[in-house]
Amino acid sequence: MALVFIGLGSNLGDTRGNVLQSWKKLGCHSDITLLTLSSPYKTAPVGMESDNWFTNAVGVLQTSLSPRDLLQEMLSIEQEMGRDRSVGMDRTIDLDILYYDDVIISEPDLEIPHPEISRRLFVLAPLAEVAPDHIHPVLEQSSHMLQRRCPGDDVQKGAWR
Repeated sequence: MALVFIGLGSNLGDTRGNVLQSWKKLGCHSDITLLTLSSPYKTAPVGMESDNWFTNAVGVLQTSLSPRDLLQEMLSIEQEMGRDRSVGMDRTIDLDILYYDDVIISEPDLEIPHPEISRRLFVLAPLAEVAPDHIHPVLEQSSHMLQRRCPGDDVQKGAWR
């Protein structure tokens, strides 16, 4: 079983509900075991024009699915939940594979580890919460260290309530 870290985000509708719903949908797959989900983090949109703030989280799971099969499952959940994949659009849900064990993949439609981890505090804050000592397989730095070195965005930790 592979240990996988997933980024989850939503900035449309019930953003917390969307993140929790997508997490639960991942857990419905027979080859996925959910382990933990970070606190929700409220964050301003990055790289897009929108007034809608995101709810972001990081989940940890185990799976026997290959990285490509896991990606397909995640894309299916996004589609089922109404995700518009047009560039720059608001998102009902956005699911990203951050790490898949220590695997390194660089293909046009699949990059692991996720190439933007070290530049996105909205990923690093929840990642450091659930796995502060996890080492990035390329940068060879822990989540906590990457978080400390990342320029500050406005990231507000919340609760699932």
